[in-house]
Amino acid sequence: MQPTVGEVFEGKITGITKFGAFVSLPDGNNGLVHISEIANTYVNDVHEHVAEGQIVKVKVIGISDTGKINLSIKKAEHPAPRPEPEYSPQPRVNQPRQNYFSPRSSSFSQKPFTPAAPTEASFEDKLKQFMQDSDSRILDSRMYTDKKGSYRRKRD
Repeated sequence: MQPTVGEVFEGKITGITKFGAFVSLPDGNNGLVHISEIANTYVNDVHEHVAEGQIVKVKVIGISDTGKINLSIKKAEHPAPRPEPEYSPQPRVNQPRQNYFSPRSSSFSQKPFTPAAPTEASFEDKLKQFMQDSDSRILDSRMYTDKKGSYRRKRD
C-alpha cells in the first residue's frame, strides 16, 4: 500500500548520508528525509540529530512519479507555540514622498504624484492618459538633464 501525502508514520532510520537519512516505514516502503527536513535549526551534520536504528516520527511531504517518498521529521512534530511579541506593533503612517530634485529647478512641480481616482474609463482612455503622463515626465526629465548638461559645458 502506497502512503499518501500528509500521513504521519513512525519509522526506523536505516541509513544516514551527508544529504539526509533513509527511513523504513511500517508498510515496508523506504523514504528519504532530506537534511533540510530534519530539524527546525541549521543542520550541518545529520549524525548530530539522528542515529541509525533510531525510531522517528515522519510525515510524508511528497511522492515522486517514480515512487520515491519524501519525508520530513520537522513537519511531523507539532511546532512550538510562538511567543507573543513584547510590544504591539504600531501601524505605519503614510508620509508623503520626498522630492529629490533641486527646488531651484522650475521644470518639476513640488507636489507629489497622486494616482487618479478609479473611474469607469475604457482601456483606451486609460492608455491615452498613461501615455500623456509618460510623455510629460520624459519631457521634464530631458529638460532637467539638458539644463544640467549645458551648465557643465559652460563651466569647463
